[in-house]
Amino acid sequence: MLDMIMRGAASDPAILAPGRPALSHAGLQDLATDTIGRLNELGIGRNDRVAIVLPNGPEMAAAFVAVGAGATTAPLNPGYRAEEFAFYLTDLNARALLLDTIGNEAAEQVAADLGLAILRLEVEDGASAGLFGLSGEAIGATSNPGPAEPGDIALVLHTSGTTSRPKLVPLSQANLAASAENIRATLGLKPEDRCLNIMPLFHIHGLIAAVLASLSAGGSVFCTPGFNALRFFSWLDEAAPSWYTAVPTMHQAILARAARNSDSISSAKLRFIRSSSSSLPPQVMAELEEAFGCPVIESYGMTEAAHQMASNPLPPAARKPGSVGVAAGPEMAIMSQHGGLFGAGEVGEIVIRGPNVTAGYENNPDANAGAFANGWFHTGDQGAMDTEGYFRITGRLKEIINRGGEKISPREVDEILMDHPAVAQVVTFAMPHDKLGEDVAAAIVLREGAAASERDIRDFAATRLADFKVPRKLVFLEEIPKGATGKLQRIGLAAKLGLTT
Repeated sequence: MLDMIMRGAASDPAILAPGRPALSHAGLQDLATDTIGRLNELGIGRNDRVAIVLPNGPEMAAAFVAVGAGATTAPLNPGYRAEEFAFYLTDLNARALLLDTIGNEAAEQVAADLGLAILRLEVEDGASAGLFGLSGEAIGATSNPGPAEPGDIALVLHTSGTTSRPKLVPLSQANLAASAENIRATLGLKPEDRCLNIMPLFHIHGLIAAVLASLSAGGSVFCTPGFNALRFFSWLDEAAPSWYTAVPTMHQAILARAARNSDSISSAKLRFIRSSSSSLPPQVMAELEEAFGCPVIESYGMTEAAHQMASNPLPPAARKPGSVGVAAGPEMAIMSQHGGLFGAGEVGEIVIRGPNVTAGYENNPDANAGAFANGWFHTGDQGAMDTEGYFRITGRLKEIINRGGEKISPREVDEILMDHPAVAQVVTFAMPHDKLGEDVAAAIVLREGAAASERDIRDFAATRLADFKVPRKLVFLEEIPKGATGKLQRIGLAAKLGLTT
């Protein structure tokens, strides 16, 4: 981590935020060095885990980098309730909890119950974006002082745990360095590039793609308080970024306001827009490119790979709508259920291996036995590769709908329904059926001012899909439930919407 942030020119900006003076690369480098020393004074060293519960913004970004340069970071969602903090802080075996001076009542109560040391991040009035000091009581001597080494654990995050207990993913310094390098190479990042970050910084997407890849390229990141579609265009004006990265639901919310902010878009001159963490409907990709006049790069990532695995390349190479692109760092392949590798066009599980991939889940031998079989990491995603090496994801293996033995990709149905002129957003999912086991349902948000009935949309789908793939149930919503990072969630949606037998 320390080596990665030493590449920036001393006087160039590194971290920026709305209404704040910029922190230079020299300032960030000094902050990281000082933080390592301060942590060591407090009894925290390499591989000691510091849970970080901070609001989105420049201090969260700087803390991830500076604390991660000498210890192990464990960012947690500040919106968790006490029961969630109790689970995560216990599972992490954290040595300390890092909060700001405002604090977090739920996290502090759990820390007190667990006897966990609390560190305070302090920011002086008028300080540069991200600049902070640390206060707290020493918890003993550290046995591993100094800057972190390549094999040390830099970051620990939990998987989403949609269908099972969340799994703990330890990522080494070398894992993060490899992933940042992969992203930097894919996007051609240079010192003059600036990312507008609207992603939450307790998630791998924002931490690695927006923050670490930018800083390791000698560039800068403009850290917002979190996604807000109403403020996005004012941030675009202030930050003057060359790119931003987001999940599809954020892109769609931005598009809904694009026509009213044409001046901001024309003056922004973005070099590209990046999308990741969830499938980007080809229709949204086309609308984004038309609105912003720049290429949209869809990438494919997951926590276990320290984020990026595949990506569509920048022009003049081809961008394929509906594809997550070519391998962009790790080696990738399509594997059969028997462990053999498939050729182009055959559908199987996407598997990866490479220096950015975690060495294994922590304290979970059963999960590791399945996930790391046959010398590859198994992503749990079903897909295929074309003759040019571009990967298409047909869905999570757990999300594939089994309708009386007929296997249906919910993503395929999504893309068809998105072509209906009245549809703004859609998530296809499995609902229980007493005879078939599962049937096809879809949650739909209509475009503003548009109208369509269930019959209209089903008739439209029937012209493009085989009968067994046409949703038997459509639910019209003002908003589709999303996870903490803005991703639409298929698993569990039937129960949330009351579609159970």
